[in-house]
Amino acid sequence: MKAQSSATARTAKAVTPPHAPTAARSSGPGTRPRSGTTLALLGVFCFSLTFPSTVWGLESFGPWSLVAVRGVLAAAVAAVFLLAQRVPLPERRHWAGLAVVGGGVVIGFPLLTTLALGTSSTAHAAVVVGLLPLTTATLAALRTGHRPSRVFWAAAVAGAAVVAALTWQQSGGALSAGDVYLFGALLVCAAGYTEGGRLAALMPGWQVVGWALVLCLPVTVAGSVVALSLEPVHWSPHGAVGLAWVAAGSTFLGLYVWYRGMAGIGVARASQLQLAQPLMTLVWSFWLLGEELTWAAPLAATGVLVCIAVTQRARG
Repeated sequence: MKAQSSATARTAKAVTPPHAPTAARSSGPGTRPRSGTTLALLGVFCFSLTFPSTVWGLESFGPWSLVAVRGVLAAAVAAVFLLAQRVPLPERRHWAGLAVVGGGVVIGFPLLTTLALGTSSTAHAAVVVGLLPLTTATLAALRTGHRPSRVFWAAAVAGAAVVAALTWQQSGGALSAGDVYLFGALLVCAAGYTEGGRLAALMPGWQVVGWALVLCLPVTVAGSVVALSLEPVHWSPHGAVGLAWVAAGSTFLGLYVWYRGMAGIGVARASQLQLAQPLMTLVWSFWLLGEELTWAAPLAATGVLVCIAVTQRARG
C-alpha cells in the first residue's frame, strides 16, 4: 500500500508541468491577498506624499507647468522600462481603457488637485480626497458588476462619513472654489482607478501605468512647451524634490504598486485602504510644511482604521 501511494505521488508530480500557474503552486490560499494588500498599502504611502510634494513643486513651477512636466518625466521613466523589457503594444481593445486611466490619473487628477492647492491647504485637500475610496468602490461596482457585501458597504460609508465630518469641521461648513476642483478630481480619479484595476487583471500593473503615461505623452509634451513659456520657473531645492517625487514616486511607482495591489485583492477592497491616506497626509503636512494638526485628526484616524479593518475582513 505504501509503495502504491509513493508511485501515485511520483506520477502526479511527473504530470504537473513546470510552467503551471503560480496560483496552483502557491504555498497557501492567503498568499496573493496578503501580497495585494501590502502592495496597495505601499501605493497609499506613495500617494500620501503627493500633496506636500506638490506644494513644494509649486515653489518652483506654475500649476500647469508642474502637472505637464511631471507627466513627461513619468512617461520617460515608463518608456525606459517598456523598451528595456521589449513589451509589445497592448491589444487594440485595451486602448480605450488606457485612455481613461491616462485622462483620470495622469492628467485629470493631478491638474485639478494642483489647482485646488492654490486656494486650499494641503490638510484640507487631503481630507476632501478622503471620499475617493467610496467613490471608487461605487464606480467599480457599476463597471465590473462585482457586488461587495452589505457589511463592506456599511463600513465604507461609515469611513466616508468620518472623512466628510472632518472636512466639514476644517472648512467651517462652507465650500470653496478649491473644493469644486477637488470634487471633480474625485470623479476622474475614481474612473481611472476602476479602469486601471480592471486592466491590471489582464496585464502587469506597471504596463498599465506605463502605457497610460506614454499615451498621454503628446498632451503632456505640448502642455509643457506652452506652460513653461507662460509660467516662469524659479528653481529651489524644495521645488526639485517635489517635482521628482510627484513624477517618479506618485505617478509611476505609486500607480505601479497600486494597480498590482488592486489586481490581487480587487478594486473595491483596495480602494478602502485609501481611507488612511488623508490621515497620513495630515502627518506629512505637519512635519514637512508646518501646517496645523487639529485635535479632530486623531479621532478621525481611529474611526477610519476601524472602518478599514471591517472592509478588509468583509466577504465579497
